[in-house]
Amino acid sequence: MIRKLLSASIIISISLSCSNLNGQNLDSVTITVDANRPGKKLKHIWSYYGYDEANYTTSPDCMSLMKTVAQINAEPVFLRQHFLLNTGDGKADLKWGSTNIYTEDKNGNPIYSWKIIDEIMDAILTGGCLPLVEIGFMPQALSVKPEPYKNSDTYRLDGGCFYPPKDYNKWAEFIRQWAQHCKERYRDIIIKWLWELWNEPNINYWRGTRQEYFKLFDYTEQALHAVMPEAVLGGPHTARPDNEFFRSFLQHCDSGINYVNGETGTRLDYIGFHAKGGTQLVDGHVQMNLGNQLRLHRSGFAKIAQFPKYKNTPIIIGEADPDGCAACPSAKFPERAYRNEPAYGAYVAAMMKYSQDIAEEYQVNLQGVVTWAFLFIDQPTFHGFRSLATNGVHKPVLNVFKMLGQLRGRALPVSSTGSSNLQDMLHVGFRQQPDINGLAAADANAVRILIWNYHDDLVPSEPASVEMKINLPDDFGSKAKLIHYRVDFQHSNAHTKWLELGSPSNPNPTQFRQLKRAMRLEMLEQPKNVAADKKQINVKFELPRHGVSLIILEKQI
Repeated sequence: MIRKLLSASIIISISLSCSNLNGQNLDSVTITVDANRPGKKLKHIWSYYGYDEANYTTSPDCMSLMKTVAQINAEPVFLRQHFLLNTGDGKADLKWGSTNIYTEDKNGNPIYSWKIIDEIMDAILTGGCLPLVEIGFMPQALSVKPEPYKNSDTYRLDGGCFYPPKDYNKWAEFIRQWAQHCKERYRDIIIKWLWELWNEPNINYWRGTRQEYFKLFDYTEQALHAVMPEAVLGGPHTARPDNEFFRSFLQHCDSGINYVNGETGTRLDYIGFHAKGGTQLVDGHVQMNLGNQLRLHRSGFAKIAQFPKYKNTPIIIGEADPDGCAACPSAKFPERAYRNEPAYGAYVAAMMKYSQDIAEEYQVNLQGVVTWAFLFIDQPTFHGFRSLATNGVHKPVLNVFKMLGQLRGRALPVSSTGSSNLQDMLHVGFRQQPDINGLAAADANAVRILIWNYHDDLVPSEPASVEMKINLPDDFGSKAKLIHYRVDFQHSNAHTKWLELGSPSNPNPTQFRQLKRAMRLEMLEQPKNVAADKKQINVKFELPRHGVSLIILEKQI
């Protein structure tokens, strides 16, 4: 059945009339989706999320959100957190966490405590997700600078947890013991986990030298794989890939001298780096920078492509976000006000597509893109942290992830006259005209098309008038079921409802119920059967600036 669907011709033409208040005007746009040329199985590169505060994981709100992201994604969901190995009491704070997994007695003998780390891993698995285990940071008893151990301020990275180990052999034994414990506790499921060493070692998260990080990676790789040869371990997860640290790490793993055994090279199962776009206030409005983020993705892919050994090695962009500080709320940093708006979702949708396009251009293997946004506990509602939900209320961006999760089957080629050439977008960004484009996929029963109207500038603009002309294949019969989901300021948007309620920082029960109703992924109209005239169906609607639509055409039997 799927072969019949994919061999049939499905042409979707979308004519849009746009008046762009912050760029050139578009008279009309045509988006074409052709099921005659199905591609490979669509990669769900977006089913990866992360957050700083590992101890949030066991909270009720986090458990609920984990179950949500697991349910909305057709592929496994991976969660990444900082501070898994830190010494402390296990209480979360902004940009801080601890598990007290490793301490020493007065004679320097190791004491291992698995209680808190197990609770975190158990919660991830119970929530239906899988760990992307960040091996870091340094336990106090192993740090070459144990005092002061904690950061001096929420937004400083100056604590002893970011220093190298005083004894690399003790570190390696610690990793072996932890790996053995995980292997025994989690048995068959552990082969699905992903592992990495550290976070952004090219900036102040690592207070050692570049070579000391390479040495730590070699010791970690040997220790982990001695216990679990099948474990997937990657690195270096640098902040930006356009630096000498990133290239030197690849060179070390490719042909450098291994610090443990003196042989050439170090096993590297996947390659990780981070990329952020950047936001600023321009003439009183927020301006995002998707072009900058995509240029960083291109830089990383280009460097990886220079190493033939890594042509097929999976790549995980371990943090890929519009700006660099999840814990900096827009209530204090107004240039981050996109976080509660539909613009965040439109940014994510466009970024996921173009990241895959760039990876294909460089013929590298992009496996995952981690959205470093999840939730914050005990904070005012819609305070503007970079998160998917606020006090149990889903944000518009999470509804876009719900849309992305529904794309399944084989990828279909999409072309749009409302989108510039990829190289032009990488050069000039997304500020001259809106980017109106889409992703599409088909399985045996339906064609699903995600369409966005994105622009870097968060300013008012006229909506796009859309006319869809859909030529259906023969096996669809004389009609199809049309389902249309929408995220914009008026649909699937609890933030708009929150503003209508007077912006309560702590909503009362009645207000909370209203927010819960408003947070659901909403249909633009009720599903309906639409008749095909000579296998063609016409649909008209408007797509606002930063709006995202998911259009599903279901085959009627």
